[in-house]
Amino acid sequence: MKAVALTDKGLERPVNQDYVYVNLDEVGSLPNLFIVADGMGGHKAGDTASKYTVETFTSLINQSESKDPILAISNSVIRVNRMLLEKASESEDYDGMGTTLVVATISGDRLRVANVGDSRLYIVNDDIVQITRDHSLVEEMVQLGQINRQEARNHEKKNYITRAIGGCEDVEAEMFSVDLKKNDKILMCSDGLTNMVEDKDVLDIINKSDSIEDAARTLVDTANRNGGKDNISVIIVEP
Repeated sequence: MKAVALTDKGLERPVNQDYVYVNLDEVGSLPNLFIVADGMGGHKAGDTASKYTVETFTSLINQSESKDPILAISNSVIRVNRMLLEKASESEDYDGMGTTLVVATISGDRLRVANVGDSRLYIVNDDIVQITRDHSLVEEMVQLGQINRQEARNHEKKNYITRAIGGCEDVEAEMFSVDLKKNDKILMCSDGLTNMVEDKDVLDIINKSDSIEDAARTLVDTANRNGGKDNISVIIVEP
């Protein structure tokens, strides 16, 4: 298994509020662990939220006594949410801070994913398929048939998320399980990539790159070339 992670503050944001984590070795009962978090809040709050959430979450996974990966992940999400709320109460600088969280682990040919917010996980092969479901206002509007996908991409409220770590007292992750096929690659990313680069172009870049390292760098560079309006984070895993 190979993996690469890149994060970049983009061209318009003064700080990088994204945080990424890659571990190909065991973390608690999980055989490996990959995480993207996109923080939100004031100048100090967003980067604190994402970093604290990822570091605390990995610690909780290490401490978990559950051998069931889904249970270990879902329980750790619930706990880290409450811990981030407590962290936010420590300072006015942290008021209202929160973060998205997308978590993945691979065991054999089975991929397990947890998602809170609008950071995404895709499976890339001959096609690109979004596995996670955005917890956002525009996604709800799409599901209700009020707008289409293209309208959602350019909607003025596309950054309004409806679920986040630190958003409220009770937050649960949405869980997904996928059987991986030969030559599948896994892409995890923040919306700094997906708002700047169309899915079809992401697919083209990954499939035409000589390595996942080259693919990750080209994705970040393309997002910046297209405007770089937000922090950009990319993890690519080649099982």
